[in-house]
Amino acid sequence: MTDDGQDLAEAQRAHWQRTYSAHPGMYGQEPSAAAVHAAGVFRAAGAGNVVELGAGHGRDALYFAREGFTVQATDFSATGLDQLRAAARRQGVAGRVTTVVHDVRDPLPMPDASADAVFAHMLLCMALSTKEIHALVDEVGRVLRPGGAFVYTVRHTGDAHYGTGTAHGDHIYEHGGFAVHFFDRSLVDTLADGWTLKEVHAFEEGELPRRLWRITQTLPR
Repeated sequence: MTDDGQDLAEAQRAHWQRTYSAHPGMYGQEPSAAAVHAAGVFRAAGAGNVVELGAGHGRDALYFAREGFTVQATDFSATGLDQLRAAARRQGVAGRVTTVVHDVRDPLPMPDASADAVFAHMLLCMALSTKEIHALVDEVGRVLRPGGAFVYTVRHTGDAHYGTGTAHGDHIYEHGGFAVHFFDRSLVDTLADGWTLKEVHAFEEGELPRRLWRITQTLPR
């Protein structure tokens, strides 16, 4: 990572810590539509355990746990994960949820072929370079078992914020303190090299509205 990239990464970590502290449970308690879809994909594939990358305060990780999955939730915000653990205790699912403070620029803290499924809602489109995104997807492939499913969502270049705000290069633009790497379709396709690409589904979420893709891909058996 360049010095500028490292500075941006550290600024984003601090920004998310402040945001979770100021706005506990900022995304609410209901799961994202992407997580509801992913649970169906994972269940159909016979998955028992799920890794969520960028779990934040846990609305989706907790949903997976309530649906009966064992969940390992990671995020680079210790504050968000503190909120997740507290909510897991309140909801009676603490026994099915573990948390790890982790920056996805580093190798994933799981053994090879140890996960049935991996989920990441708007994590890959944070302030990560294209090189870092490729390295992360390689790591997802390493920790998944053969046939394992990976469901992730990203904002794409059709989003109204693409090309506006503070430009950081490599399709990364910053608005309101949040930096986003906007995906084009060629990046989605190259990330699926060696996988089976099951779906690229366009949808909208939240204010503006944000325009996203939901990608489902699986490892060969």
